[in-house]
Amino acid sequence: MKKQTYFSDLGLTDYQNVWEQQESLFTELIHIKTMNFDLPKCEQIAENQQLIFCEHPHVYTLGKSGNEQNLLINHLELQAKEAQFVKTNRGGDITYHGPGQQVVYPIFDLEELQISVKDYIYKLEEAVIKTIADYGLKGKTVEGAIGVWLDASEELPMRKICAIGVKVSRKVSMHGLALNVNTNLEYFNHINPCGFIDKSVTSLQKELHRNIPMSEVKVKLKKNLVEVFNLKLTEL
Repeated sequence: MKKQTYFSDLGLTDYQNVWEQQESLFTELIHIKTMNFDLPKCEQIAENQQLIFCEHPHVYTLGKSGNEQNLLINHLELQAKEAQFVKTNRGGDITYHGPGQQVVYPIFDLEELQISVKDYIYKLEEAVIKTIADYGLKGKTVEGAIGVWLDASEELPMRKICAIGVKVSRKVSMHGLALNVNTNLEYFNHINPCGFIDKSVTSLQKELHRNIPMSEVKVKLKKNLVEVFNLKLTEL
């Protein structure tokens, strides 16, 4: 049975605003689960799942277990770059969000979807791997380095095309993934992405040497997320 999920595309939206929206949905879904703890299967739970697409203005976000020293510029330099720095409650270390990057925030009940946290991460990675395969790119996962990577070649090191950082409580998820489409990769020069100093970052645009329509990527990524999680989406 497909799981009813509401979908919204917020476009270019401030990171803090979307985080607050996620927190509200996340808390509401946990509350519904708690109130209906003794019921065998509560359709209310599934109907309160949400899948949010958006882009953010320039912002560096640090996970709760991250090291602030992986931000390589100071406050004044951040201002010059018109970028924010936000400490978050997701897992992972530091990453960058900005225009041209497709960000996805699933507020899912993993118990209702009958998957573990490990399987949830795997399915996020799988959806991205399927999406970039449509562009002729072979994505892979790396042990101990969550996200989607492209293999090293003679010319290029191993490089990350999609970062993933999540929070899960009472088997409800928030935060999510960030796929570099037409992202300005220069902003990654000011951090150790995800805490790594021996790996690089890339984008669809860089790999394919052309601008990629974001609307096209959204359609493909949404389709693949629906397939891997067996969702039935309703547009908000």
